[in-house]
Amino acid sequence: MLEKIKATANFIKERIKANPETGIILGTGLGGLVKEIEIIDSIPYSEIPNFPVSTVDGHAGRLIYGKLGEKEVLAMQGRFHFYEGYSMTEVTFPVRVMKFVGVKTLFVSNATGGLNPDFKVGDIMVINDHINFFPEHPLRGNNIEELGPRFPDMSKCYDKRLRNKAKLIALEHNFDLKEGVYVGVSGPTFETPAEYKMFRILGADVVGMSTVPEVIVARHMELNVFGISIITDSGVPGEIVEISHEEVQQVAMKAEPKMTLIMKELIKSI
Repeated sequence: MLEKIKATANFIKERIKANPETGIILGTGLGGLVKEIEIIDSIPYSEIPNFPVSTVDGHAGRLIYGKLGEKEVLAMQGRFHFYEGYSMTEVTFPVRVMKFVGVKTLFVSNATGGLNPDFKVGDIMVINDHINFFPEHPLRGNNIEELGPRFPDMSKCYDKRLRNKAKLIALEHNFDLKEGVYVGVSGPTFETPAEYKMFRILGADVVGMSTVPEVIVARHMELNVFGISIITDSGVPGEIVEISHEEVQQVAMKAEPKMTLIMKELIKSI
């Protein structure tokens, strides 16, 4: 695997002639941040050696290199999910590659179902911790010491300094920003009422089908991480309604400007 990671990273570095220190993964319906990037190069995933190809509607499937403010960024416009049939190694492969390209801080975004009764559809939440409910662990198998330790610490997954800055940005622009725990599940089904209730009892504030594997691998390689969620549907008892992927995308796009503002201002401050 190490040889593939290095080969893919070398391909990207030779293509863009740069070593951006900021990486971004944009989730369902959240590709609009790309409009804020001064794009220098855009590479379809299909042209990148060893890269999977995104199969989900709402994920454009491009790797964007450009500038956000004065900062060089490498942005994934669309991610890979376990439910698509990819292994955890494939799901997290781009994060490994980002590290070898030069990325030091990873920003991840996602669409989620709300579990906390104080949250409502359209709210934005900064992730301060997560629960891994995936059936396969991204670090299972032989450990490669060049990538990270056999038993990485997960007590500080989400950078506190960046979380505090995000809250200040929201305060300065007069909008509410939630903070809480993300539980990652395999999908692709949305949760049953009983599952929503279980995850809330376990201590989660939102539930989604991504992010956790990517964050685990990022922390394995000692990348700083900032995670943010848009709550696109409710799993709170009495508020649960039938939901579709298209509706999730629509809610995400409406809330996206606030998320984009936070991400843009945070990246400028690094």
